[in-house]
Amino acid sequence: MLDSTVHHRRTLVVALASVVIALALWRAEQFSFILYPLRLFVTFIHESGHGLAAITTGGTLHGFTVSPSGIGVATTSGGWYWLIVPAGYLGAALFGAGLFFLANSVHRTRRISGGLALLVAGMALFYTQWLSTAWFVGLLSAAVLALLAWKGGRELNLAALNVLAVLCSLNAVVDLFGLVSNSGVGIGDLRNDAVVFSQTFMPIFPPWLIALSWAVIALALLALAFWYSLGQRIRDTVDQAYRDIKR
Repeated sequence: MLDSTVHHRRTLVVALASVVIALALWRAEQFSFILYPLRLFVTFIHESGHGLAAITTGGTLHGFTVSPSGIGVATTSGGWYWLIVPAGYLGAALFGAGLFFLANSVHRTRRISGGLALLVAGMALFYTQWLSTAWFVGLLSAAVLALLAWKGGRELNLAALNVLAVLCSLNAVVDLFGLVSNSGVGIGDLRNDAVVFSQTFMPIFPPWLIALSWAVIALALLALAFWYSLGQRIRDTVDQAYRDIKR
C-alpha cells in the first residue's frame, strides 16, 4: 500500500512539473530553438493523422511531407474524406491527450516511449521520401524516444512524454485558433483544413466556426485526459493533506 501511494505521488509530482515546464517552454521566446523541432514533430503527427484516417477508413496514404517552415501536406486517396480532413488537427490533439493519459496511467512508461518510437519510425520509413525533412524529423524523433526507452528511467520517460503530449495538444489548439482568425487564408494553391471542410461538407458554416469547434474539441480532449489520469490523484492528495492538518 505504501509503495503504491509513493508511486502515485511521484507520478503526480512529475506530471504537474512536466505541465509547468511545457507551459514555460511554450510561452518563452528564448526557448524557440527547443520548440522548433517540436513544431516539426507536431506537423509530422498532423500529417500522420490525415494518413492514418485514410488507411483506417479503407483509403490509401501515398505519402506526406513536412517543410522546414512547419507546413505539411499529406497525399491520400479513397477513404472517408469527411473524417480525413479534420484528422490532422484533431489527430494531433487526440495524440497529445492520449499520450498524456497513457503516460500517467500506465506504470511502464519506457514501453510507451519504445512503442511510440516504432510507430514514428514506421511512418517515416514507409510514407515519407528518403532524406526529406519529414524523413529526418520522424527518424530523429524515433531515435530520441528509443534512447529514452533504453536508457531513461521511469520518471525521465514520464516527464518527456508529458511535455511532448502537452506541447502537441497546445500547438494543435493554437494552430486552430490561428485558423479562426485566418480561416480564409490559403498557402499558395493550398487551403487550410477548416476551409476545405466547410466548402466540401458544411457550406452553411463559415470556416472560422469549423476551426473554433475543432479547437473546443481539442481542449476538451486534453482536459479529459488530465482529469481521468490525474484528477482523482489530485483530489486524494488534497484530502490526505487536509486530514493531516486536522490531526
